[in-house]
Amino acid sequence: MPPKIRSRKGFTLVELLVVIAIIGVLVGLLLPAVQAAREAARRMSCSNNFKQIGLAIHNYHAAYNQMPQQGSGTGLAIGNPYETPGANEYRLSFLVGITPFIEQQAIWEQISNPYQTTGGTFQSMGPLPSLSLAEYNPNPYLPWITDIAGYRCPSDPGRGLPSMGRTNYAACMGDANHTTIEGETYRLNSSALNNAARLTNVGIAARGAFVYRKKMAFRDILDGLSNTIMCGEILTDLGDRDIRTTPANAGGRTTAQWSAGGILRCRAPGFIDPERPRFWTATQAVEASSEERRGSKWMCAIVLYSGFHTMLPPNTETCFHGNRHQEYIASTSSHHQGGTHVLMGDGAIKFITDSIDAGNSNSPQVKTPDQAGVLAAGSESPFGLWGSLGTRANKETISSEF
Repeated sequence: MPPKIRSRKGFTLVELLVVIAIIGVLVGLLLPAVQAAREAARRMSCSNNFKQIGLAIHNYHAAYNQMPQQGSGTGLAIGNPYETPGANEYRLSFLVGITPFIEQQAIWEQISNPYQTTGGTFQSMGPLPSLSLAEYNPNPYLPWITDIAGYRCPSDPGRGLPSMGRTNYAACMGDANHTTIEGETYRLNSSALNNAARLTNVGIAARGAFVYRKKMAFRDILDGLSNTIMCGEILTDLGDRDIRTTPANAGGRTTAQWSAGGILRCRAPGFIDPERPRFWTATQAVEASSEERRGSKWMCAIVLYSGFHTMLPPNTETCFHGNRHQEYIASTSSHHQGGTHVLMGDGAIKFITDSIDAGNSNSPQVKTPDQAGVLAAGSESPFGLWGSLGTRANKETISSEF
């Protein structure tokens, strides 16, 4: 009688290893595609957020015949706004004004009807970011430390402390950084002559769609809404010495910052780590205090928090020149591959690559002729297509796609 042929059950060890190896290869091939698909979805979501901000600005303009002001608010007080009840020294960003137009009516009601904190101190300006909530203010003004989903790009991993109230969307302040003077007509301790000189300089140098503490309207954008950047995307600081989010100190407030090569002062030896060019060196005197963090206060109109310039191209360094209210060199930035989103004046969303023509980075800036070597009023932007897109009324139109 022939022997019974027994059927083999299961797999041999070799077969299992082969199957596992095949699965591992397939996962290795598919994982980059999955990650790319996820980033594409995040990028689309970011673009949609920006589109909503553009619609909000247009709806605001339709309601009030002006754009939301970058540097608005209450109180004409001299000194520290934290010490003056109800005063915020006109530092509120354009993002505050559009909250009712992005379905944030509840937070707008709190802002427009400010309250006293439990400690009895009127918190209209809000707390300073720090390492813990209790350290910087045991009674914080909650609207200012609230993260609004519509102001956040999903590709930005920054969440919570050491910053609170983050934003990834900022106002275009033009192609010169001497444009956000803290004085102007709102500081009563300056002489009339000093105020007049400051206002003259702002009128010459502030060439962006937004001008600090000045009411702006679409009629002021003479180059055309489709030719002018209104807002741009920025990263928020993670506390990791990223050159795009933690400003390096260029050595104090001097006239050299507006002259030839002034915007490149933070590229001197010892600033950027040559082996890791996206980070400052460990020995560099980085302004890493809790106050100096890019995108850390959506409610504040100072350039570091909610503004940018079109001088250096996207994803370049943020450089601090001495005055925390005006002298930052800060461009757009993002975690998207190869560039950043911008919002044009007509509401269109464009993706600007890091390689956009940014002209001569060694050029001086436009400024009042109170020093040698600066560019005169009305000069063509020296910062190429990027600079031209950032100016609103310089007779620069764009004839092709970018």
